[in-house]
Amino acid sequence: MGAVLVSTGLMTTGLAVAYWRTDIPADLNSFATQQDNIYYWADGSKMARTGWVSRQEMPLDKVPEDVRWAVLAAENASFYEDPGISPSGIMRAVTRMAGGGETQGGSTITQQYVKNAYLSQDQTFSRKFTEMMLALKVDNKFSKDEILEGYLNTSWFGRGTYGIQRASQAYYGKEASQLNASEGAFLASLLKGAGLYDPELGGGNRARAEERWKWTLDRMVEIGRLSPAERAEFTEFPEPTQVTGGRTDLSGQQGYLVEVAKSYVTRNGKLSDAEFDLGGLQIYTTFDKKKTEALDKSVRAARAKLDPKERKADTYVRTGATTIGTDGKILALYGGPGFLKQGFNESNAVTVPAGSAFAPFVYAAALTDGVLRDRDGPRLPVTPASLYNGQHNASVMTPEGPYWDRNGKIVKGKNDGGKSWGSSISLDTAMVNSVNSPFLQLGMDVGLDRVRHHAQNAGLLPSSLGRQVPAFSLGNSTPSAIRMATAYGTFAAGGMRTEPYSVVRVTRNGNGIPLPAVRPRRAFTAEVSRQVTEALKGVVERGTGVKAQVPGLRPAGKTGTTEDNKAAWFVGYTEREATAVVLYRMDLRKLDLLPLDGVAGSDTEPGSPLPVDIWRDYMTAVAARP
Repeated sequence: MGAVLVSTGLMTTGLAVAYWRTDIPADLNSFATQQDNIYYWADGSKMARTGWVSRQEMPLDKVPEDVRWAVLAAENASFYEDPGISPSGIMRAVTRMAGGGETQGGSTITQQYVKNAYLSQDQTFSRKFTEMMLALKVDNKFSKDEILEGYLNTSWFGRGTYGIQRASQAYYGKEASQLNASEGAFLASLLKGAGLYDPELGGGNRARAEERWKWTLDRMVEIGRLSPAERAEFTEFPEPTQVTGGRTDLSGQQGYLVEVAKSYVTRNGKLSDAEFDLGGLQIYTTFDKKKTEALDKSVRAARAKLDPKERKADTYVRTGATTIGTDGKILALYGGPGFLKQGFNESNAVTVPAGSAFAPFVYAAALTDGVLRDRDGPRLPVTPASLYNGQHNASVMTPEGPYWDRNGKIVKGKNDGGKSWGSSISLDTAMVNSVNSPFLQLGMDVGLDRVRHHAQNAGLLPSSLGRQVPAFSLGNSTPSAIRMATAYGTFAAGGMRTEPYSVVRVTRNGNGIPLPAVRPRRAFTAEVSRQVTEALKGVVERGTGVKAQVPGLRPAGKTGTTEDNKAAWFVGYTEREATAVVLYRMDLRKLDLLPLDGVAGSDTEPGSPLPVDIWRDYMTAVAARP
């Protein structure tokens, strides 16, 4: 008896010392704090997730009480009364001390949370003993609700998920706040081992899951947390979906979409990269899944005409495309052959000159401000019928005479194909047929500073605008496809410009992160926008863009080429959205633009027919969509 008393005393003293010497670690396990970020399509379906841990925190008050008690009934019904440990579990661990090695079972939810948050998953006695000491400390420091919240957010549920929120999305395709007691009872069974209870894994899993589900619901009745009447409502097993929630795949166009959305959130939500990478964000984007897929399909179909093995001109051919609504929403984009193959986003490239696709901004500036033919004279109004010299090699004039470049040569307008259109051609006709000479002179008459001002008002970034020399009017600026679609969309919106945006809402574990309000501002009058649009409709109906015609639509649009034939554009719009397509050649290792001569076997005209083909096929597909 004396030996027993001495042993008991020593054991008690040892436990007290161990408790006193045990400190709660200052830092949680990395996976207990790391979360993934979830991206959603515009229709609310999951688009992608990023982060190495599939976990998102959910505040306890947003987890239905029935779901909480389903977990407690299955795992630790006495949770709110116990001291954080299981006495029987301690006895089992102590009696195995002599044998050492593995110990198992008997863990309370507090102990399981401690294991998840602070310790390893080893089943050794030393780890188990530390777990129990920490559990006592944690139970003394934190409230039961705080511990339960931590447990629900760090537990493994299978299908690559940690936490009740991601488990709910993976097994039922909905938020944890939408679960009922029956679904909660199934998810609780996974805590015993998802490999044994996930029906999708086959074997005897479904039978085991159904048996455990029934037992959990009955146990809830037994402990008074579910009435018999409520229990009677759950007669059918809540079959989980085979879809595992948000995709982790960033291949194809999804990686580009994710990067565009991330950039928008960090910039406008005022989050540092480190804060963003902590995860836990639900990012609701503007991207239209069907339009993105249709745009990708159209670009791939056009690029199938390229044969780099047979034609050197088909090497390094790159394509960027973007669709933006007149309300500023980025609806779709094509960024390249696939994000995992090439991270460089071609729809956001600012290295490709706009060429003659810049002409509508010169035209809009002239219609708005008029022209100055005499330094000291008044500005004269401009209309679509205003006449200009359409001759090839027409000299650019200033009020003082011809414009001389820095090399001592008179700057002259060069039309595509060297074609002359006469000494008197209306601006409307010049736009329809993409005649360069009139717009080169028009820019000088309006004032290149005024053209720059209006191009920026339309939506082009100041950093992409070129040098203020005559060539400015013929597109020496290098806007991205995203910005070109934005600026043309300003005309489609009757002169109202809205900054492009890719995210409508961001939350972190259910709490909103403020984003700036989207406010359109007037860039042009409705009349100027109408006149520009009418001219661009003429481009498609009878001008250089006739191949862009789509049955049932009357779109406006403009082709774009450069004098050195190093870029080809087509930017078109309807009353609801604008789409810009750019094609160019560039070796990304050298970042030098290469000529488009002979691309896809076409050398009969400057530029390339592929941007128009892409635009037409894409618009045909989306126009036919219900």
